[in-house]
Amino acid sequence: MAVKQISIFVENKEGRIKKAINTLALANINIRALSIADTTKYGILRLIVSDNEKAIEALEKDGFIVKENEVIVLEVPDEPNGLNSTLAVFDNEGINLEYVYAFVGAKSDQAVVVMRLENMEKAIAALESNNIRILDTEDIKNI
Repeated sequence: MAVKQISIFVENKEGRIKKAINTLALANINIRALSIADTTKYGILRLIVSDNEKAIEALEKDGFIVKENEVIVLEVPDEPNGLNSTLAVFDNEGINLEYVYAFVGAKSDQAVVVMRLENMEKAIAALESNNIRILDTEDIKNI
C-alpha cells in the first residue's frame, strides 16, 4: 500500500517555506509528516497531508510548483536499530532507498517511517513477506 505525498518546490529564500505552510493552513489542511531537503537555490518540502487534492489546488493557486508521488509509510520499532532491521529487508532484496524521513507518535511504541524506494512494488512485497506493517491513509489520519 502506497500513500500519496506532495512535494513543493520552494526557492531557498527567507519566508518561502512559511508561505507554503500558511497556504495549507488557510486551506484547512493538516500536515501529518514533513521533510525538507535543500540546495543553494531551492528546496523540496515533502509532506503527507490530510487532503492532497485540496492542498495541491491551494498551493498551485498561490504560485507553488507541486508534484504528487507515492511513498511507503510503515512502522518500525522505536528502539535502537529499529530502522536498520527494516532497511536490511531492502538490502537483502537489492532495493535502493531514495530517501527516508520519520517521526514518533505518542500513541504507539513504534516510530513511523516514510520511504521512497526505487522499486515500490518490490519493496511492498518484501515488507509484507517480512510481516512489517505498512500504513495506509486512514492509519496516518489516526496518528
